[in-house]
Amino acid sequence: MLQLSIINETATLKAVLLGTAKSCGPVPKPEEAYDPKSLEHILAGTYPKEKDMILEMDAFDNVLKKYNVKVYRPEILENCNQIFSRDIAFVIEDKLIKANILPDREEELEAILHVLDEINPENIITPPKEVHVEGGDVMPWNNYIFIGTYTRDDYADYITARTNKEAVDFIRSTFPNKTIKSFELRKSNTNAKENALHLDCCFQPIGKGKAILHKNGFLIEEEYKWLVSYFGEENIFEITKEEMYNMYSNVFSISPKVVVSERSFTRLNNWLKEKGFIVEEIPYAEISKQEGLLRCSTMPLVRC
Repeated sequence: MLQLSIINETATLKAVLLGTAKSCGPVPKPEEAYDPKSLEHILAGTYPKEKDMILEMDAFDNVLKKYNVKVYRPEILENCNQIFSRDIAFVIEDKLIKANILPDREEELEAILHVLDEINPENIITPPKEVHVEGGDVMPWNNYIFIGTYTRDDYADYITARTNKEAVDFIRSTFPNKTIKSFELRKSNTNAKENALHLDCCFQPIGKGKAILHKNGFLIEEEYKWLVSYFGEENIFEITKEEMYNMYSNVFSISPKVVVSERSFTRLNNWLKEKGFIVEEIPYAEISKQEGLLRCSTMPLVRC
């Protein structure tokens, strides 16, 4: 059996589910886009090609294996985009919570049944229907669980609003020993530079007390300031609107010391190296055209 264990975002990774770009289907029609950045590239004729995304994911797979991580992959569904495994489920402590995702994506869960079969069924949780949640919005951080959400009355108008108030309440009741801290995120269906699709699009903890942060991703300044106070200004790498658009905050920690990052993120990668991190730089720019990057492509199962 697979013994799930996720307490935070940076402890040494032992097992992970990495998505796949194989057979990801034709370029979507504009009306099929899930987010403004994908729409932008569909309209511009620059939507990423499957062969390029496969090469990028292979590079990620190779880095994970270099650090002796057990890497699970989904079964390949024909003409189905299965890159962003963070969206379909996530692990907190020893529990795997299935995400209530966009209805078009439910078959992605079918493709990871071989992983779920290794987990004690008692540790797999299916939230009630009214709970909308995706893993990109949920970050276990030791005694805390950070959650990105959108709770305004126009929630239903935003395809980019993925985690609702009911999800925050559900996670609070499921993990009563944790302090739940939720953050209202800025949403836009049409402007990728004004849209924090998930919490990990504008914030991510790294190392043992540092963080990447983008102020404009947060609707409520006090909530942004809470993070600045919690981590300390000197430990924060504040990214610009352009850097958020390029997904600078969506790197991935293999351990407190090792961060996988996109090779073009020069300013961030230099800062990380100055702070003593080992930075594994890989190509991932094509995948980023779908408003997701390295953290989005992974579902960590075991860290210790």
